[in-house]
Amino acid sequence: MNAYNIIIALSCVIIFSHIFNFISKRTNVPSVILLIILGVGINFGLQLYGFKIDSYVMGTLEVLGIVGLIMIVLEAAIDLELTKEKWPIIWKSFLMALISLVGCAFIISLIINQFYREDPVISLLYAVPLSIVSSAIVIPSVGNLVNKKKEFMIYESTFSDILGIMFFYFVVENVDTTNANAVIYSVIGNIVITIIVSIALGYGLILMFQRLKGDVKLFMLIAVLVLMYAIGKQLHLSSLVIILIFGLILNNNQLFFVGKMKEWIDQSTINGILKDLHLVTRETAFVVRTFFFVVFGSTIDLQALLNLQVLGISLGIVAVFFAVRFILLKIFYTKEDSILPEFFITPRGLITILLFFSIPAEIQSDLFQPDIILIVIVVTSIMMTIGLVKFGDDKEAKKEVEPAIAAEGDSEISYFLQREGDDEDGSEEEEDHGPSILDELAEHEDSERKKAESGLGTSDEHEDEPEEEDSGEQEGDEPKKD
Repeated sequence: MNAYNIIIALSCVIIFSHIFNFISKRTNVPSVILLIILGVGINFGLQLYGFKIDSYVMGTLEVLGIVGLIMIVLEAAIDLELTKEKWPIIWKSFLMALISLVGCAFIISLIINQFYREDPVISLLYAVPLSIVSSAIVIPSVGNLVNKKKEFMIYESTFSDILGIMFFYFVVENVDTTNANAVIYSVIGNIVITIIVSIALGYGLILMFQRLKGDVKLFMLIAVLVLMYAIGKQLHLSSLVIILIFGLILNNNQLFFVGKMKEWIDQSTINGILKDLHLVTRETAFVVRTFFFVVFGSTIDLQALLNLQVLGISLGIVAVFFAVRFILLKIFYTKEDSILPEFFITPRGLITILLFFSIPAEIQSDLFQPDIILIVIVVTSIMMTIGLVKFGDDKEAKKEVEPAIAAEGDSEISYFLQREGDDEDGSEEEEDHGPSILDELAEHEDSERKKAESGLGTSDEHEDEPEEEDSGEQEGDEPKKD
């Protein structure tokens, strides 16, 4: 395959992904499902021509997953607003993500331990990735929900990613540890060091990049963040916290730069960086997410669906997700609030796959069936699709998006709401032109009627100075006067 054929193939994938986004908005079918199906089709076509998926593709999938994860969390972090109004949604979504993650992880580890007779710690290591809700799937899929439900799902999936990764690497680093005190000190020390380093880097990067001159600097900022993430991983820190805290400090700089520190920043420059960073992270996350799920789809072995034992265990794991989710939604939601479609939105995806690739070779299980990952991802995505199609087309969402778009620049309006409302905004502007023309015609007819009633329309004094709108009628009246 020559270079031009590769370029054609990559371009077609991007075009198809945009088409899938359009279909997703109209049908509520998540675009991720369509991307995976596209990958399966590509794999089928490659097999017909004798091409095989090799380890190089799997390595590419891991790199795409890491970059996509960073972009998705950064995209969400620079939209999180730490205000009193947002606090109820933030703490509820945080607790929901934390309890769901821990509860599902321990229950699934028991299932793996019982069926595969694996060591309890190794079972927990394999259970954690399966317990993480994928923000890469949730964020692009909840556009038609009302504001409150949409923001809750965005926050919950983001927190689930971050907490899940921290939990996973905590288990990895303490597989051979038998001393409980050593485990506690390791966890506390890791969290404290990560937070201190993250805050210092956040302040330093903001102060540095607002003073950089030139037009090309956003990708340098992203490169530095990716570099910090990779270095943090090498030092066994929870590197995703670095990305999260940087985004929080950047978007909520008024809370972090107080007193004399306000003089250190130029608000207009910060706002410009935020605006451009929104665009870059949005587009980059879209491209990376597209190729990740297409490549993942191309690695799927459909024969796994024929293994009844693997299928039964996978469906049992999925049942655990929905049972835990139902209980927690009933606890955190009031009686007046419906738990639909949130009950169905618990997909597994990018993080799950990425963490499975990250399990060290020396502690990998020879008993666990990797096909479980595939079935869990597919089933949870299908369930989310059913929930969104049946319960996700909320008419109230459209009513909430309209004022959100109109109030551009309002800090209370989420960037995600503005992003989802772009299409509706264009159509609304076109619809507004019609009523304005009709109003002008109505006013014109009303003024003509009043003139006719008062006798002004036939007055000789006013015939010498006709208005432009009345010229047609007065020219038509002249033959009658003659």
